[in-house]
Amino acid sequence: MGYFAAAVLVLILSLLHPVDAGAAPKLIIGYAAMSARVVPLWIAEEQGILAKYGVDSEQVFIRGAPTLVAGLTSGDIHFGSTGGTATLAAIAAGHDLKMVAAFSSRNTYDLVTRPSIKKAEDLRGKRFGVTSIGGTVWMGIMLWLEHFGLDEQRDKIQLQVIGDQSIQMQALENGTIDAAVLDGVFSRRLKQKGFNITGEYSELKHLFTSQAIVVQGKFLQQRGDMVENLLKAQVEAIAFSLAPKNKPTVIKTFMRRLRVDAAAAEEGYADLHRAMDRIPYPSPEGLRNVQRLMALRSPKVGELKIDSVVDNRIIRRLDESGFIDKAYAAQGTSSKP
Repeated sequence: MGYFAAAVLVLILSLLHPVDAGAAPKLIIGYAAMSARVVPLWIAEEQGILAKYGVDSEQVFIRGAPTLVAGLTSGDIHFGSTGGTATLAAIAAGHDLKMVAAFSSRNTYDLVTRPSIKKAEDLRGKRFGVTSIGGTVWMGIMLWLEHFGLDEQRDKIQLQVIGDQSIQMQALENGTIDAAVLDGVFSRRLKQKGFNITGEYSELKHLFTSQAIVVQGKFLQQRGDMVENLLKAQVEAIAFSLAPKNKPTVIKTFMRRLRVDAAAAEEGYADLHRAMDRIPYPSPEGLRNVQRLMALRSPKVGELKIDSVVDNRIIRRLDESGFIDKAYAAQGTSSKP
């Protein structure tokens, strides 16, 4: 991320959190997507689960994973809810970040195209919308291109940075772009309007880390207790979100946060069940897929040892102690898929 973007991030955060000498600073939780995968984070706040574990925090939406990760490396953000791409790029650049849990390692993106594009081969020379170069949506595009035997450079595919999935949906509708990778909450709405689902999410079998909790190594060392409390809250929030008895509450959260109707919220709810890993160990295979494609642009990423990126000691402790199983049982569901 450039100096100007970093300066803007610092300014935004300073305006959101003015210095108050008499109050303890809130912990900042940054997230870079408006999608089903973020719903448990919102649920953790709305249902008082974060407060239950003593996590006094504020959630901040920051467009683009690279910008969010820049906030992590500067210390302005304490917890990043983000994917593997920007995290690996920052670590390869020398920053001390650790992935302490991963809550989604499966593809949920449909490949959606304008009505005139009938098959994957028609994507040559076309424009894709992306949230940021090197973010999770970018990774989804790269995996779909690979799946169809297409290459960004050879096939003259253009990537246009235009915003999050809701903005990409609008850009498809008005013809600014030709294709996008979108979660079902957005793709099904476009399908009803005559747009093509050129690739169904279930066709793409590759694992890749799309939603994880990332912290500074120093913060993990100094505030491991708070990292553990956050992960406990997040596990409980996912258990709450996936439990059938809580579906009406979760649907309302979808409608309010993503500004969609009840039918679209149902699609989002299905996305949530498809996406979330109930026991959130970071997937080495998912991270290696991220690494493999990123290395084409950044050879330094290819040199990383994935084991050094992950610190799953807290999740292992929560798992082996029975905490995770109990969190699901308390909601009347199971930690097993």
